[in-house]
Amino acid sequence: MDPVIVVGAGPVGLTLALSLARNDVPVVVLDEAAGEGGTQERLARTAVLRPDTAALLERLGCATAEGARWTGWRTLRRRAESARVPFARPAPAEEDGASEEPGEGGGEQAGAESPLHLPQHVLVRELRAGLALHDKVRIVPGTRVDTLRQDPAGVSVHTRGDEGSHWRGSYLVGCDGARSTVRKLLGARFPGRTAVERYAVAALRAELPWPGEAVLHRSPPRGPEVTARPLPDGVWRLDWLLPPGGDLVTPDALLTLVRDSLTSWCGEPPPYELLDTGVHAVHHRLTRRMRTDRAFLAGDAAHLLGALGTQGLDEGLRDAENLSWKLTLAWHQGASETLLDSYETERRGAIVARLRAADRVLPAVRGEGGWSTVRRTLVPGAVRGHDELLTDGHLGRGSLGAPGFHARTPLAPAGPPTGSVPVGTAVGEQVEDVPVTAPDGSAALLRERLGGALLVVLVAPGTGVWERRHWLGAGLMPRLAAAVGALPMPAELLVAEGYPGAAAHTVLLVRPDGYLVAALAGVRAAELAVCADAVRGGAPGGPSAPEAEGDADRGAEPGARADGAGTERATASDEAPSEATANR
Repeated sequence: MDPVIVVGAGPVGLTLALSLARNDVPVVVLDEAAGEGGTQERLARTAVLRPDTAALLERLGCATAEGARWTGWRTLRRRAESARVPFARPAPAEEDGASEEPGEGGGEQAGAESPLHLPQHVLVRELRAGLALHDKVRIVPGTRVDTLRQDPAGVSVHTRGDEGSHWRGSYLVGCDGARSTVRKLLGARFPGRTAVERYAVAALRAELPWPGEAVLHRSPPRGPEVTARPLPDGVWRLDWLLPPGGDLVTPDALLTLVRDSLTSWCGEPPPYELLDTGVHAVHHRLTRRMRTDRAFLAGDAAHLLGALGTQGLDEGLRDAENLSWKLTLAWHQGASETLLDSYETERRGAIVARLRAADRVLPAVRGEGGWSTVRRTLVPGAVRGHDELLTDGHLGRGSLGAPGFHARTPLAPAGPPTGSVPVGTAVGEQVEDVPVTAPDGSAALLRERLGGALLVVLVAPGTGVWERRHWLGAGLMPRLAAAVGALPMPAELLVAEGYPGAAAHTVLLVRPDGYLVAALAGVRAAELAVCADAVRGGAPGGPSAPEAEGDADRGAEPGARADGAGTERATASDEAPSEATANR
C-alpha cells in the first residue's frame, strides 16, 4: 500500500509521522521550508504542554530534557496572591513540595502534575531526531503542494519546489498551519474570529522572586496583565495582554513593559538579558470539515484557539494522537467509513466545546461588567472569580483546557455491554496511569503502552507478588488470553494490581489513545468482541455510522450561523483573513 502523506513539518505533522512510523506505517512528509534545519531558534516562541500531550511525546521517544517542569503556579491580583497551585517535584525534593500549602484562594491539593514548557524549535528538533531513527519516513524539504486529487484507492498530489514532483499516498493529512494549502485545495471553509487577544512577548534571563514557578499577574501596580513562565537556565517568557485595536508595539514600548513588570516584582529592575521579543495575535477559527474522503486536516490547519491561557498546540497533538491509531488500523487492516468519520466527530466536537467555553468566559473576563457579568453569563449560581477561570485556562483544567471525553463517539457499543461495572473512570474518559504487567513479565505504566493496539487490562490484586508462571495459567488468565486473541483488531493483554474504583477481576477495555471503552465483571468473551468491533468502527468497508448528536450543530461554532433552510451563511468574521499565529 502507498505511504501516508503528511503535509507540513511542524510539531503536529512530525508527531503524527512519528506515531505512524512506530506502528510500521510508511510516511512521506512534505515540508514547504527549505533545508533540514527545522524551525528557527526563538526563545519567545515556546509551547506549554499539558500532562497528557507531554506524555504522548515522551512515549514516542521525544526527548524533553530541555524543557521546564514548574514547581508551582501563582495567580496574583495587584499586590496579593489570590491562588497557588503546587506541583509534584521529582525525588528527592518531593518532601519539600509536599510541605507547601496553597495560597488563600487556591484550595488545591499538592502533587498536581506540572505542564511542560519548552521552546518550539527544541520540540521540532527532537521530533526530527526521533524520525531519523525510522527508515519508513522520508522528509522532503522545499516542496509546496499545488494540486490534490483523490480516487477510491488513494490520493495524488503535485508539488512545486526543488523536488517538484508527483506523489501518491494511501491517505493525506494536512498539518500545514493556519494558511493551509491543503484546506484550500479541499474547499473547506475556515470561519471564526481574528485577533481575539493580542500579546507582546519577551524572553529574558533574570532572577525573579519565584524560581521555578509560573506566575499570572492580574491588575499589577504597573503595566497590563502579564504571565511569567520559566524555562531552564534562568530564562523566562513574559506575555503582556495588549489592549484591543492592533496598535503597533514599538521596541521602546516593549522595553517599558519589561521594566514596569520587573519593578512591580522586584522593587527595582534587576539585571536582565533580553534574548528575544515578539507580538502575536490569538485567533479563534474552526474548519467546517476535518475529513474529506481520504484527506484529513489537523492542528492549525483545522482550528485556531488559544485565548485565556489555553494552548492551541495541545489540541493539535491530540488530533495527531486520535488520528494516528485510526490510520494505522486503516493501513494495516482496512477501515470502515465509521472509523474514518470518527476522527472529525470526536476532534471537531472537542474543539467546538473548547471554543464555546471560551466564548462564554471572554465577555466577562475581558469585557465590561466585571464579576457581576460572569455570574449572569457563565454558570448561573457559580461563585468563581475571573482569576480562577484564567488559572484553569493556563493549567489546562475545566472546560477551558482539560482533555475532552468522548460521550457520543460512534466508536462505542450501542448500549452498555452485559456485565458492565462502574470504575473510577467514566466510559469515554482517559484512563488513570496505573502500573501494569504484560504476560512476558515486562512492567510499565498503563499510558506507556498506548499508541498501538487495543489494551485489555485485568485487575488482579496480588499478581505482583506471584511468579509469572503461576498467574499466567491460573484463574481467569487462560480464558481471557483466548478471548483477547480472538478479537477483531490487534489487542494486548495486561494485568494491574489495582485500578481506582475497580473490584478484583474487573476487565478494562482501553482504546489505543487511552480512552475507556468498557469495564466488565470477569471474562466475557462475547462482550469484549462486540466492544472491540465497535472501536474499529465495524468491518472494513462498512457503512458510515450516523453522525453523533454532539456534532450535529456544525454551524453553531463561533463566527457562523445557519439560515432558516439550514444553509450555511457566513458572518462578517467569516471573511476575515486567516492569519498565522505563534504557538503559545
